[in-house]
Amino acid sequence: MELNPEVLSIAAQLDAERYAGKVRSPLHGIPFTMKDNIGIKDNMETTAGSWAIIGSIIPRDAHVVSQLKAAGAVPFGKAALSEWADMRSNNYSEGYSARGGQVRSAYNFTVNPGGSSSGSAVGVAANAIAVSIGTETDGSGKAQSYCLVYGADFGVVVINPAERNALVGFKPSVGLTSRAG
Repeated sequence: MELNPEVLSIAAQLDAERYAGKVRSPLHGIPFTMKDNIGIKDNMETTAGSWAIIGSIIPRDAHVVSQLKAAGAVPFGKAALSEWADMRSNNYSEGYSARGGQVRSAYNFTVNPGGSSSGSAVGVAANAIAVSIGTETDGSGKAQSYCLVYGADFGVVVINPAERNALVGFKPSVGLTSRAG
């Protein structure tokens, strides 16, 4: 795996800020991943897990991404998801996309990882990343909202994937957070 030079540059800048005594927030220098349907304006592609939109250009960061960057968090990568966030069929394998393959549970590879944000939840549950962003696109509210997934001592997201990966799910009320991006 090759490290993204842009991520290394951001991390170096944040390290210099911390060394100089400027700490933006408790997330300063903490890497995060985001579900592959959340926009980020950099060299990470946003494809919703589909080969159909490989190479698309994202004009700006999603609001939640810009807020995390402003807080000093480091965008580390994209988390796999069910292709098109489960919006392609009623008969599919949760956590599968053409681009990312099948997401597996962090605890039992034979168990369904649950829902379209499975990559975000599994990454945190497997202690591969401390923070990940998912979306609730087909849950009880039937309206997309961003959900922050925290690891270990914090809290967590997205109802079905969180539950299936031994995490706790928190879904913000629609309208209390921006859904732009």
